[in-house]
Amino acid sequence: HHFYLSPYGIVLDAGSSHTALFIYRWPADKQNGTGVVTQHAECHVKGEGISSYAGQKGGAGESLVDCLDQAVRDIPKDKHQLTPVYLGATAGMRLLNISNPKQSDQILKEVGDKIKSYPFKFEGAAILSGQEEGAYGWVTVNYLLENFIKYGFIGRWMSPGRATVGITFATQERVEGKQNMMEMRLYGQNYSLYTHSFLCYGINQVYNRMLAHLVKSQGYVQSVTNPCYPPDVNTTLKMKDVFSSPCTEEHKPKPYNPEGTLTVKGSGNYQQCEGNMSNMFSFQDCPFSQCSFNGISQPNVTGNFMAFSTFFYVHSSLRQLTGKPVNTPQQLQEAAQTTCSMTLSQMSNQIPDQSAHWKNYCTASVFIKTLVLRGYAFDNATFPQISFQKKAGDTSVGWALGYMLNLSNLLPAEKVGLRKALTPGVWGTLIFLFALLVAAALGFLLYRVQYERKDSDEGAI
Repeated sequence: HHFYLSPYGIVLDAGSSHTALFIYRWPADKQNGTGVVTQHAECHVKGEGISSYAGQKGGAGESLVDCLDQAVRDIPKDKHQLTPVYLGATAGMRLLNISNPKQSDQILKEVGDKIKSYPFKFEGAAILSGQEEGAYGWVTVNYLLENFIKYGFIGRWMSPGRATVGITFATQERVEGKQNMMEMRLYGQNYSLYTHSFLCYGINQVYNRMLAHLVKSQGYVQSVTNPCYPPDVNTTLKMKDVFSSPCTEEHKPKPYNPEGTLTVKGSGNYQQCEGNMSNMFSFQDCPFSQCSFNGISQPNVTGNFMAFSTFFYVHSSLRQLTGKPVNTPQQLQEAAQTTCSMTLSQMSNQIPDQSAHWKNYCTASVFIKTLVLRGYAFDNATFPQISFQKKAGDTSVGWALGYMLNLSNLLPAEKVGLRKALTPGVWGTLIFLFALLVAAALGFLLYRVQYERKDSDEGAI
């Protein structure tokens, strides 16, 4: 299906912790140019991700109303019927689909019905696989940076959704493990992508898994010490807050009381935090020539990477907390150490507006450090090739744009002719300015020669 008639498209990115609606637009006559599609607007749905409405009839669909209403206002009325809408759900729904497929089907049906009640062209609600999420994010970044045409090709991405973390890059090496391989054809070139998505390694699941591991290793007592929390943290939660996810299933106590309370005290100990964190990764037993972790094959990282979402927020928080640029593996490790030795009140001086995140900064920084340096094996040479950022140009980075481009056939498979050709008038002006510049430069050189001759006549040194 080619949507040549509508210059707008909508993607709902239903992540594990929240849903975002993106409206894209493109010039009607430039269906196939690279980087022509731009982000027109975005809207963030209030509340949790759609998977949090499991068992609450109609809740997930209802949550989207404000943003769908905004889309109705943001897109001209005469284009509504032709505007495609896609909903893609990621890790939160992948997890629900494992633990309760009936509920996840119900939620997809409800959000689909809600979107169908709007005047747009509904194109389906689906759960993306980790591979698709990786590949479409890669397409988004490169499309926005126009890398395919400008530089032959650089810029691959590193993508954290909230409940998954993944890595995707184009590689010349042979990819072992077929499920980590995707072929993409763009602008007359074939690319072999290495892509892998780690379910249960998104930051919220990491916090939970750390707590679950500590509860188990400390003998399921009612009060546990968390070395990754600052020493002045003392917090109470329910067992179900930690153990309701499939990601913490292996540590669940038997018998299990979801309403039981759990007190967690911080001790702010970097060494112990790191020791517990490395338990979440298995660096042993690699059935391939080399692995990232958990027995997953990964070729050497090559090229440029963009790290966004959680990577971006953790990196910028570390810079604020430590006052260091965090540009090398060494600096990343030192920043994590510094952060883990800080109290809540010290953090409040550095980043006053982020109180909800203070207690998690040490965990997050030790996780990112372990993942990037040990897991993905970035080193002194390759770490500087990671760019931590939130957006590329004015567009949010993520899988949503690549997903829409692909599904609506807006991705040119063949090379585009040199676009944005200049009008004769502009050429004339440029040639005139260039001539002027050459004349000015010659004039300046003649002046310098005269001036220097005069200098040497006077015997100046």
